Amino acid sequence: MRIVIAGAGELGLHLAKLLAIEEQDITIIDQDEEVLEHARNQLDVVTLVGSSTSINVMEEANIAKTDLLIAVTSNQETNIATAIIGKRLGAKRTIARISNPEFLNQKEKLNLKEVGIDELISPESLAAKEIKRLLKETALTDTFEFDKGILSLVGIKIDDDSEFLNKTMTETAYMAPNHDFTTVALLRDNQTIIPHGENKFLKNDHAYFIAEPTGIDQILDLSGIKRKEVKNLMILGGSKIGVNTARELSKKYKIKLIEKNREKCLRLADELRDTMVINGDGRDLNLLKEEGIDYMDAFIAVTANSETNIISSLVAKYAGVKKTIALVENIDYIHLSQSIGVDTLINKKLIAANFIFRHIRKGEVVNLTSVHGVDAEILEFEVKVGAKILKDELRNLDFPSTAVIGGVIRKNSGFTVRGNFIFEPGDRVVVLSKPECIHAVEHYFK
Repeated sequence: MRIVIAGAGELGLHLAKLLAIEEQDITIIDQDEEVLEHARNQLDVVTLVGSSTSINVMEEANIAKTDLLIAVTSNQETNIATAIIGKRLGAKRTIARISNPEFLNQKEKLNLKEVGIDELISPESLAAKEIKRLLKETALTDTFEFDKGILSLVGIKIDDDSEFLNKTMTETAYMAPNHDFTTVALLRDNQTIIPHGENKFLKNDHAYFIAEPTGIDQILDLSGIKRKEVKNLMILGGSKIGVNTARELSKKYKIKLIEKNREKCLRLADELRDTMVINGDGRDLNLLKEEGIDYMDAFIAVTANSETNIISSLVAKYAGVKKTIALVENIDYIHLSQSIGVDTLINKKLIAANFIFRHIRKGEVVNLTSVHGVDAEILEFEVKVGAKILKDELRNLDFPSTAVIGGVIRKNSGFTVRGNFIFEPGDRVVVLSKPECIHAVEHYFK
């Protein structure tokens, strides 16, 4: 696939990195020669210095033969203009990054496809949806549902109370007599391990499982973790993400939103009728105590300052808040969440890059997500007639060692699989795979 990316910021570069692993034909356009030189040194890509709204630059990028144009500069207007111009010059599909959610809300009314924009993405709106997903289960470090919960990806931290501690994968298989969960990854010292028989669970590991509904209860019981319902929620920062999150969640939770800027507070108080908006500095421990941090079930820090978000989340954790989520600007910070004490660090550009990646996947992928801090992708494939995975039992297929099949959805039922499992056409198969072997995994579903 031939892809042109306009914008070599963190979002554009991360997207290029994901695509370069798959050996896509990628061209990056940016006006900063230094940033492009860094991209050339790190990735197998072509770079062009110039404006993506320049017809000459677009033609030099061979836009007429481009399968996908992705406009992800930091400027919304530039992205919209880039997509429109690129489409007019022959790009088959276009995606534009926006910052104003009104475009998403009025997408049908505007009929943007007519002017050349096939897809809009708002990193802020996507981040708010990600926060909503992460709040579904406070006992887990991460969770993602397949087919409305028929199967789920769940993450936990291994501590002294866990029955998993110091046991191998083989030993823990006997702890799931109903075979209702499968271990698919371990995150240890920022390293992602795809576990096999003799790999052990160690203290402070973050373990990830694919589980049936009964398997989630089993995992929590074995881990000594108690479920707690989220009722009271505190949001630090009246940013676009903070506002979108409050708007998304205010019907379900009692929310307090703290914002430092007084004028913005007054505006938000009018806009967010179901949210209590408080003017104050979220770094002030006395303020947090006065506003009931001790009684909060979850704390979400989404100011423009990563350090403020991390520190305030640690304060909330110290105060006994069960679930903490902090927004960070630097993608490299994501791996730190597992070691510094914040439950989840999120990066809006990383979330947006993964969202775009779903539009690009080849093969029979019907779903795709990523796990915060884990160097692997969760993919859902549909098995077609004649696919290689149908040829034998799972244990005889020589499936890549840096990937693992976690479960299968068949006829509206979900279940985990063992070595003697035989796949059928129509099965939807959940796979966790390291990025470098996604191509090899796809081969089994063709």
